Order: sequence, then structure tokens, then C-alpha cells
Amino acid sequence: MAETTGPTDRRAALKAKSRRAILDAAADLMTRRRSADFSVDELAAAADVSRRTVFNHFATLEDVVTEVSGHMLTQVVDRMSAQAASAEREPDTVIADLVATASADHLVPIVVELFAILGGADPQPGNREAVLMQRAFTLFTERMTAAMARRHPEVDALAVRLLVAAFCGGLLGFVHLWIEETGAADTPASRRAWDRLVARTTAVLREPGA
Repeated sequence: MAETTGPTDRRAALKAKSRRAILDAAADLMTRRRSADFSVDELAAAADVSRRTVFNHFATLEDVVTEVSGHMLTQVVDRMSAQAASAEREPDTVIADLVATASADHLVPIVVELFAILGGADPQPGNREAVLMQRAFTLFTERMTAAMARRHPEVDALAVRLLVAAFCGGLLGFVHLWIEETGAADTPASRRAWDRLVARTTAVLREPGA
């Protein structure tokens, strides 16, 4: 029986290898160029496969970029949630821990990195950039909820979930405003602007009518 499945296993392994090569090549292009602007021909050449092979695995170039971006976002969000759960700081209130994690020093470099790759030079978010940025904050919310629940076991789990969701929703609500105002540049002025928006979000959560 094992002999008859050998060729099938080899074909599956080769197919997986080609797919991995395409994704790795796309990730390398996106990282080096700080952009998702490349052609199918450029991707095929970088992956050392044919155009046909690219389309055997992905319906469109957009699908390639979306999958690679998803992997990148997961890595970025994991860094963000790790900061939230850092053992170097004593636990404060949930909201104080969220504010500390969302400070400009932590998030501005990450948001700039994401925007450069997903949005390019255009300060106005396109559909793909907006969807992927939303995906990033959805992942951030999920991981932050888990991190805060571990960090604050004494707090009602539903209260933690709702507070994290509201806070992260506030970040997503102002991130494009911040991009438009600052051009997604990492400068002292843009960091101050970010921290002001975080403070305003926090004030609204504490006093909804403020």
C-alpha cells in the first residue's frame, strides 16, 4: 500500500514546495520594495517558476499578496501582544495596560511598516490596504484579549473582552485619520499626534459622553 501512495506524496510535496517558493518570493519582494507593487512575471522569476505555476496555485496576484500579508500581519501582531503581556511591567488596570501597549513608541513603527507595505506612497487608503489593516487590528484584538485575560485573571472575562474590543476598535477608528494627518511618517510630531489620539480614545471609553 505504501508503494502506491509514493508518487501521490511526491506530487503533493512538489506542489507544496512550489507554493512555498511563490509565497517566499512574494514576501521577499514586498519586504525589499516596501510595497506590494510587482507583476506576475517578476514574481514568477523571483520564485523560479512559470507564470502558469503561479496561477495553478493562486487565482490572482491579489490572492498572493493577501496571503503573504496575512502571515506578515500575524507576526507583527504577535510582537504587539507580546509587549502587552511583558513580565517587565507590573500589571496595572486593563485600560492602563492597553494604553501602555498602544503607545506611539510601540505602535507607530509597526503601523508605518504595515502602511509602507500595504499602502505604498498613497496617503489615501485603497481597498486592499484598508481591508488588510482591518485584518491586522482584528488579529490584534484577538491576541490582546488573550494577553489581557492572562494578565488580569481577577477581572471578569467578558468585561476584559468588551474593553479590549472597544479599545482596539478605537485604534482602528483613528489609524487612517492619523495616516492622513502625518503621511504615515515616524517622527516626534507624528508620535505625539498618535499619543493624543490614544488619550482621546481612552477618555471616551472612560467617559462615553466626553
